[in-house]
Amino acid sequence: QVQLVESGGGLVQTGDSLRLSCAASGRTFGSYKMGWFRQAPGKEREFVAGISRSSVSTFYADSVKGRFTLSRDNAKNTVYLQMNSLKPEDTGVYYCGATSLSLTSRSTYDYWGQGTQVTVSS
Repeated sequence: QVQLVESGGGLVQTGDSLRLSCAASGRTFGSYKMGWFRQAPGKEREFVAGISRSSVSTFYADSVKGRFTLSRDNAKNTVYLQMNSLKPEDTGVYYCGATSLSLTSRSTYDYWGQGTQVTVSS
């Protein structure tokens, strides 16, 4: 069992930065790939970024490439999503998830956090 708790969301202006954190409980954190998804009002939850178990590989949605950076610290059971040059279209609830399978497919995730709100004003 893995429990995930996101933090770091907030209200910012266009061009600002935020760093989201996802803290995991349990001793099996390192055995999971980790991903971030986001959901805007009235839209489907979409993939944002994912990272392999040992941080060797990272994957990003085209909409955030070059602006977001995903990292993890297995010793601290935490993943970090650094978000720079934020845009209004980045607004949504950001969810952290853990999966043993595909990072980009929402249906393969075993565990989810409760989400943290990110609002970018224009």
